[in-house]
Amino acid sequence: MTRLRGNVRYRFRSDDHDVDISIEGDVDWVEKYVEELGLQGVGWTMPIGTQVKASNLSKVSQGRKKAGIDIEMEDAPESTKPADMGPEPDPSRIPIVRRPIGELDLKARLNAAGLEPAEKPDMIDLMDILDDMDPPQPVQGATSVDPMAEAWLRELLQLVVRDHGLTGLRTEDIEEIASKKLGNREGTTLEVWLESLFSAGKLVKIHGGDAIGWGPSPKWLSGRF
Repeated sequence: MTRLRGNVRYRFRSDDHDVDISIEGDVDWVEKYVEELGLQGVGWTMPIGTQVKASNLSKVSQGRKKAGIDIEMEDAPESTKPADMGPEPDPSRIPIVRRPIGELDLKARLNAAGLEPAEKPDMIDLMDILDDMDPPQPVQGATSVDPMAEAWLRELLQLVVRDHGLTGLRTEDIEEIASKKLGNREGTTLEVWLESLFSAGKLVKIHGGDAIGWGPSPKWLSGRF
């Protein structure tokens, strides 16, 4: 491991014992006091005061560097105008769009771009789709309390996210669509189970108004969780 040189900062903090130590100075001087305080093996030491040089210089700056002119702005007088300011701004190239507030028709713009806004799927259609599905493979993993129910929930949220472009479903919608496939979980029992999946990092919680929604985490949705 390369030994640090020059000025360094040593930091050690312990919230449990209300200790906060910061030592700055030459590396040998700092190491001396760290050793005297018996702090070897704890905390961390980092270099300070390292000057960073720009590597992606413009042509003007490269020319100034070759000519031996210092290009560091911190060394130049405040009254000195930078030599490389880029092209002069051309206001005529900036399009001017004026529109009364509230008159932008987002739906028409989306249609013109060939995009369709996300629409809430029909609950009955989702129930029918789930009923026509073959039973999925139970979820694998020690963190799964009910592997089969979790597999069905993943199938449902996959339909909602990938086929309908939504981020998730409300608790009430999940209950209405798939309660029987989720071990007949309803009401508080369903909420507690969904909360446990959220705590395990498998679901994300969506807060909206007077309802809470649930969406899948990407890893869990792809079966990598």
